[in-house]
Amino acid sequence: MDVFVDDLLSRMTVEEKIGQMHQLAPGRAGMEADWLREAVRKGEIGTMLAPGEPALLNEVQRIAVEESRLGIPLIYAHDVIHGYKTVFPIPLGLAATFNPAIVEKGSEIAAMEARSAGMRWTFAPMVDVSRDPRWGRIAESFGEDPYMNAVMGVATVRGFQKDTTSEYLNVAACAKHFVGYGAAEGGKDYNTTHVTEDQLRDVYLAPFKALADEGVASFMCAFNDINGRPMSGNRPVAVDILRDEWGYDGVMVSDWGSIAQMVPHGYCTDLKDAAGRAVEGGVDIDMESRAYATHLKELLEEGKISERDLDRSVRNILCMKWKLGLFENPYTEVGGEKFCLPSSLEASREAAVESAVLLKNDGMLPLQCKGRIAVVGPLADAPVEQLGTWCGRADEDAPVSAVEAVRAECAGKASVVFEPGLTFSRGRSEKGIAKAVRAAESADVVLFFAGEERILSGEARCRADITLPGAQKEMMKALKKTGKPIVLVVMAGRPLAVAEEIEMADAVIYAFHGGTMAGPALSDLIFGKAVPSGRLPVCLPRMAGQIPVYYNRRNTGRPAHNIVMLDDIPIGARQSTLGHTSYYLDAGDGPLYTFGYGLSYTTFEYGPVTLSSSEITSGDVLKASCEVRNTGNADAYETVQLYVRDDVGSMTRPVRELKGFRKILIPAGESRKVEFTLTSEDLKYWNIGQGFIAEPGTYTLWIAPDSASGTGVNFELI
Repeated sequence: MDVFVDDLLSRMTVEEKIGQMHQLAPGRAGMEADWLREAVRKGEIGTMLAPGEPALLNEVQRIAVEESRLGIPLIYAHDVIHGYKTVFPIPLGLAATFNPAIVEKGSEIAAMEARSAGMRWTFAPMVDVSRDPRWGRIAESFGEDPYMNAVMGVATVRGFQKDTTSEYLNVAACAKHFVGYGAAEGGKDYNTTHVTEDQLRDVYLAPFKALADEGVASFMCAFNDINGRPMSGNRPVAVDILRDEWGYDGVMVSDWGSIAQMVPHGYCTDLKDAAGRAVEGGVDIDMESRAYATHLKELLEEGKISERDLDRSVRNILCMKWKLGLFENPYTEVGGEKFCLPSSLEASREAAVESAVLLKNDGMLPLQCKGRIAVVGPLADAPVEQLGTWCGRADEDAPVSAVEAVRAECAGKASVVFEPGLTFSRGRSEKGIAKAVRAAESADVVLFFAGEERILSGEARCRADITLPGAQKEMMKALKKTGKPIVLVVMAGRPLAVAEEIEMADAVIYAFHGGTMAGPALSDLIFGKAVPSGRLPVCLPRMAGQIPVYYNRRNTGRPAHNIVMLDDIPIGARQSTLGHTSYYLDAGDGPLYTFGYGLSYTTFEYGPVTLSSSEITSGDVLKASCEVRNTGNADAYETVQLYVRDDVGSMTRPVRELKGFRKILIPAGESRKVEFTLTSEDLKYWNIGQGFIAEPGTYTLWIAPDSASGTGVNFELI
């Protein structure tokens, strides 16, 4: 590859080099336009976000390969985030599976479908650690924990990039958004971020380092600035850390128009200045700013950038094209599409089953198909809405809604009556609620499918109020008055503040947006054909005012205790009578449900944790294990989680940190021994002035079902 690329690079003109750094999104009309084809012929375009029609893509590709001077093929790219035609749960839902194999399989299927349509580069996975559910793009993340983002991000990369039939990459993956995007101030998209050095290293950079080590083909820089420096021109992070410190040699692409956006940021005077800053900041490809195409040659002539800068970027791009096998086979088989295969739909269904989290169950679930069942709610018969954000190429005829699945499951066994109550999630008209109430009054049980439409989450879809939109709360109150048992199913792109609705329900499933097969998956869970195994990848807040609320916080000098809630304060109480600890009078200290939480249709009992040693030194391996027993009547998966705390450090440390998890099947009445290993490498953190260190001292370790449970045991690093 190096010999081939160096030879090709040596024969390229400056204009051809700049062309490789130019990415367009011409759409179908543009692909058919003479101007674009002439630009391809001249080598002025290197990559495109293009329509997935193989015949059209091949037509333009032929011009690049056969009619341009050097015959350099194009890369066609698309945002394949959680499926192409067959849609899997949103990434936040995939994280809830706590099952990397599910995530890898989903990406493998997405890659198969996308490649069969000509797409060879996707802009996923997003591994922005996300702790603010107001941020719409939390839907695209793997949640609030750095370790979870790293594990699921690596699984995604493997699924996209592996090609068992050749030495080449299947579809190039992209680690985004580099970096700190999930920390946008106020949960408002594109907003500024303020991140300390230790937070940057321990939290936000950690998943990206894992993906760089995995060999992800590309990175995408973030829209945001970080501590005052936009990421599209942030040399200290994107070059000094990513390139020089980590040794990453893949492609860095800008986000859509983000180079040009350094002008309104107030960081660059104009587009030309922005182009120069982006090159200096290590950005190889300009996505849709046209800054490089317009200004790089002029900047080169003025000596503000060097041809060596261009060569570095173009080499990265040509190497990615080589790794994709495009120089050997640049075309896509016409008529070879592999969309929505039965095996793909079954995998989507399995993922949706494992992504749903049972939060509450007062003995209602699983249901039996008998009597009369009322299905209500705006998400009950909304097959397209269940797909979630970022699925523009989805087969919108394929999704099966919840009410369709319930009817199919109960055909001939129970009467199913459907009244949505609200026609869409934001609906404020309460006219239809009366019909839903009448349906509930005549039923034995109510299935209420609530949540938010897909347009309410995703990019630029931020919400200050994260309660159920529209009149859904009013509908829940009206249903509660019927006295009938209610199973609440929440289908959403973020953690919603639904404490009041959960209190009114008899059982609650948090399903996120579950994709193409969400309906059948939920039916499987509701009627006991599958046992819930999802766990929360992000805390569920009691109310928006708690945000940010996440499990691996640092303690204060006055941790919460002796909590006195607002309604418990005596009238006329003196200021000093309530204590002085860190909590909210109206929300307490913790979230409604913590990270890692989830119920099952059985119960599990954890035995005492056993350590292989009470102390370890650098290089030693500590083994921690415990017996987990299924004490119920159903065979089920349990997600066993490992947490560690550095009890005393030269910097304050999180109260717990996830260091591992295992999802294991335990038959009813049986036990399984679960073992984890730790080394001093797992205990390192960024100490300002010293770099990554593992400090001698005592540590607490938990093996538990969630981030707030378990009995800790101690060991010492000496």
